[in-house]
Amino acid sequence: MPLWLSGIVAFALAYLLAPHMRKIALRYRFVDLPNERKIHRDPLPLLGGAAIFAGVLGAFIAGALWKNWLETPYIGVVIGAAMLFVIGLLDDYYKTRGKDFSVGIRFVVQILAALMVPLFGGAIQGFTSPFGGHHFVAIPPYLSLFLTLLWIVGVTNVFNFLDGVDGLAAGIAAISATTLFFVALIKGDSASAWFAIAVTGAAVGFLRHNFYPARIIMGDAGSTVLGYLLASIASVGAFKSATVVSIGVPILALGVPIFDAVRVVLLRARAGRPVYKPDQNHVHHWLLRLGLTQVQTVTVVYLISACFSLVSMLVLLLNRG
Repeated sequence: MPLWLSGIVAFALAYLLAPHMRKIALRYRFVDLPNERKIHRDPLPLLGGAAIFAGVLGAFIAGALWKNWLETPYIGVVIGAAMLFVIGLLDDYYKTRGKDFSVGIRFVVQILAALMVPLFGGAIQGFTSPFGGHHFVAIPPYLSLFLTLLWIVGVTNVFNFLDGVDGLAAGIAAISATTLFFVALIKGDSASAWFAIAVTGAAVGFLRHNFYPARIIMGDAGSTVLGYLLASIASVGAFKSATVVSIGVPILALGVPIFDAVRVVLLRARAGRPVYKPDQNHVHHWLLRLGLTQVQTVTVVYLISACFSLVSMLVLLLNRG
């Protein structure tokens, strides 16, 4: 089965379902309420995450005709994504009522979702040493589990931080997923390539309705699922048999959300504020304060993300050579 079919299925589902999710959200007041921190001034439908998740799930089901997912870690990835989608919807519901959902519960569910990846064999297992005959250096099981959970939970949250401007998170997800798709192709990992291009398709299909001026937004149910999927694909695919140098490839592929989140967390910690508390210190807020429009801001961040992705591909290709 051709890999591009995954992207088409995910794109079609996300593209076609987003308007229907918008109507449902408006009917039941499932909308994001504006406040002093947010850019939008009018309530926006919050069910975009449902269209994104449906696109990826549809690609997963289509892939079942081609590959037995029970033999890969991706059955665990989909279970974890479903867990985050449900808790994300609950978190979004609280937002529609002007309330905050428990950070502790969200964090516990994120850890449980991340556990699904190593449970089904997708943990970061080690790296290939460039010295002494390029032998594989295995990581102890406890350290493997810790690093896998840290990576997945971390990327899940930093991607959630990024969702602050129309079209930003969906576009960065598409760029990062496309990079992971080519990494998987180079490594000959068809399962990871299938899932990566599915994320690309779902993100681009949703982006048609989410680019400025957004008619629907993804909410936590979308941003956390996208971050989780990207981190899991990297854990299952890009980190497998990675050399010391190419370990940086998935980190660079997700460079914009990772480096932006690290900078913001450090600023919050220095100011004595909770690191999980939203503010306006992200790179897109900074660009908007410089006088850029939303479209210009998103375009600049897209270009930065594309540069990170190109560098990651060069690192991988040069390392193979």
